[in-house]
Amino acid sequence: FWGIMESDVLLAAASRAIIIGFNIRPEPKATALAEQQGVDVRLYTIIYDAIADIKAAMEGLLEPSLKERVLGRAEVRQVFMIPKVGAVAGAYVVDGLISRTSAGVRVIRDNVVVYQGKFGSLRRFKDDVREVREGLECGIRLEGFDDVKEGDIFEAIKVEEVKRTL
Repeated sequence: FWGIMESDVLLAAASRAIIIGFNIRPEPKATALAEQQGVDVRLYTIIYDAIADIKAAMEGLLEPSLKERVLGRAEVRQVFMIPKVGAVAGAYVVDGLISRTSAGVRVIRDNVVVYQGKFGSLRRFKDDVREVREGLECGIRLEGFDDVKEGDIFEAIKVEEVKRTL
């Protein structure tokens, strides 16, 4: 059996890899070269520690997956055209809650998504509000979308990152 040698360090430096040693030690010249080249040398005496460490490193390389969650739905009851502002939807929150700070909104017309974007404003009577709960009415204006019609459904959505595992 051989220890970790200078050639191992040079190979790891060239391929931007780490060196994993199990029940072996690096030569003194290899240790100095590894520090100079910036090569990570990890030494283990227990195989389960090595496996756990490698698995954690591999999971860290995985991109998180995105999961979409519907916070609430509102039905457009009436549309008001306001000069210099645009279309404001008078809506009734059917379920959940409509939150202006959510990741976005989706407009559904006849079971087809016609717009996906952000809330412009959310009002209850004349007050700006952050959220409106189920069973209440509100005024909703969308950023960059004025083609709102009665019967449209607004879905407040939030996109969450989910850490992937092996």
